[in-house]
Amino acid sequence: MDNVRIEASWKERLLPEFEKPYFSSLRSAIRKAYVEGKVFPPPDRIFYAFDLCPFDKVKVVILGQDPYHGTGQANGLCFAVNEGVKLPPSLQNIFKEIEHDLGREVTKAGNLERWAKQGVLLLNATLTVSAHQAGSHQGKGWEVFTDAVVRTLSAQREGIVFMLWGNYAKEKGKGIDWGRHLVLEAAHPSPFSAYSGFFGCKHFSQANEYLKKKGKGEIEW
Repeated sequence: MDNVRIEASWKERLLPEFEKPYFSSLRSAIRKAYVEGKVFPPPDRIFYAFDLCPFDKVKVVILGQDPYHGTGQANGLCFAVNEGVKLPPSLQNIFKEIEHDLGREVTKAGNLERWAKQGVLLLNATLTVSAHQAGSHQGKGWEVFTDAVVRTLSAQREGIVFMLWGNYAKEKGKGIDWGRHLVLEAAHPSPFSAYSGFFGCKHFSQANEYLKKKGKGEIEW
């Protein structure tokens, strides 16, 4: 993580964060974790969500919590998994809601790169995790960094759709200016809560309707 390798437009806007003491501590802690054990995603995928979706191209932000901690799952995009990996339950439920919402079948490839390349920032609050230890890199500074990402997008862009699923994402979205952006809230797509407000939320059609009104291209979910 020396000289943070991240897409140029993001690096320009997030440079103040990289120069803060908390980020120096975070970088040291994460570098140590990669040296001493197995950490996901691979180092070159830590900032993959940013690399696929430059700052000025962001149309939609989906907020997740942690990368998957199973071998071969995490690819740097929230809710996504590497190609060929079994779809996790939350992602299965996301696809179910999209199909119900849009009334048609959609591609169910789990890596979600096709969304990111269209302008969907798939942002986890914590960007790394130790193997088989859920939440193991929380509280190290990633949340401060990703809060800054949300704040910067909210302040410097207009007309972005933010999808906040579950209480954690809703809390993280408190820095969003609702007057400048569309904020959609629902339950988390996990099997434990999907039937309590995620299914039927129609976020995907609402997002496209909003983007269309703003003169932006709709997302091919």
